Amino acid sequence: MNLENYSDNFFEVNHINGFLPKKSPLAVLPEKYNELQVLIDEMPIKKADGTQGLLSRRGDIEKAVSNLSNLKHLVGEEEDVFLIQALFRAYSFLTSAYLLAPAHFNYIDTKKYGKAHTVLPSQIAEPFVIVSKKLDVYPFIDYHYSYSLGNYVKIDKSKGYEWENLAMAAKFSGMDDERGFIMLHVDINQHSPELVGSILDYLKSDEDKSVNLSLSKCLSSMKKINERRQIMWQASRWKHYNDFRVFIMGIKGNDEIFGDGVIYEGVSDKPVQYRGQTGAQDNIIPTADIFTGVIGYYPTNDLTKYLLDLRSYRPKCIQNFLSDIKSEMGDNRLFNNLKETKNEEGFCLLLQILDEIYYFRNGHWQFVQKYIMANTKYAKATGGTPIISWIPNQITAVLNYMSDVIELIPTGTKHLNKSSYLDSINKKKDLLNKQLQLLHGDNYNADEVFSLNKKMNLNDD
Repeated sequence: MNLENYSDNFFEVNHINGFLPKKSPLAVLPEKYNELQVLIDEMPIKKADGTQGLLSRRGDIEKAVSNLSNLKHLVGEEEDVFLIQALFRAYSFLTSAYLLAPAHFNYIDTKKYGKAHTVLPSQIAEPFVIVSKKLDVYPFIDYHYSYSLGNYVKIDKSKGYEWENLAMAAKFSGMDDERGFIMLHVDINQHSPELVGSILDYLKSDEDKSVNLSLSKCLSSMKKINERRQIMWQASRWKHYNDFRVFIMGIKGNDEIFGDGVIYEGVSDKPVQYRGQTGAQDNIIPTADIFTGVIGYYPTNDLTKYLLDLRSYRPKCIQNFLSDIKSEMGDNRLFNNLKETKNEEGFCLLLQILDEIYYFRNGHWQFVQKYIMANTKYAKATGGTPIISWIPNQITAVLNYMSDVIELIPTGTKHLNKSSYLDSINKKKDLLNKQLQLLHGDNYNADEVFSLNKKMNLNDD
């Protein structure tokens, strides 16, 4: 693997940075972009000074955009990737705020998402497309360069990436629940260097001892990631998710909001469709799936196609990393390697890593049950995928793989309690089956679905 292929000078995937940027993103734009920066600062429902911003009042964002200069010639001259990223972030936030403001106000009135604007004015569309081409990504809000990994500001630069120490450079609601929600994703990624490093170590391993050391390191990183992920319940209260969720909705898959798509004025006369910002664009679980072999258990269906489609919404350097890991791991290289060498400890470590992948996914599934299903019956996720069947599709893949792995672990192994793990796998399958039974039809009770987690002692909060 050539590590140079995994850098665009903003992101640089390795054992040092993991999936986080090489250094902190720009908190504010340079003075020459003051007009744009002022608009970003004035935009949130609640501004930094506590007063009400443009998105708290109907029609205000539209008026502000009508007065914005078209800075396409200025942005076209930029070459510094950190400035280009900050411009992409600004224009993507402005795009989503402008387009989805009507849907936001309709939700306030009716508790249903209304129609969005379907024409993006040229003073946003033209410069936005220019900076998106410089980054080689779609011109729409994304997880990496915009909403999450490229949007943090360290409050105390001497401290780490814990979400409490992170502010947002750009925001929609401007409230603590939005900050906690998206900055926790940055927090989780502080452990991605160890995950990436463990995989690079494995690829250099030539004996059981070094293989098992790399798997131990992978397990360690996944445990830390899950510990931080669980803090979401405190960092962002589920009842307040809809304060900002509408603004990260994508065009693709959300026909009720966007119809045929959005025309980017001055760029094209044809409507375009892009997926919205979603945590499914994060890299931790896709990397773990590829490395461990979970991807070999993905079912062949539309949901898996959605998952693979989201891969194209990542920076090219991260796409390259995922693609090369997939090539290196081949047709379940790890599983076959452990089987050929009769590496009992390695299989036990693999099972525990798969268990952490399950807990991440099942925790995410519980977030969906409370943050989304308990708040709205709208059936689409921000990425435009079906909300109810999306995560269970992947949970099933993990559980099926765990069943195959545990069969190859001797009953008397000293590395884990096999009978306890067997019981646990069956319990997890039972939980998912019972939840899916409750979710037939539109009249499901989200609280009933969620309460099953506690009844089966698999609750995440």
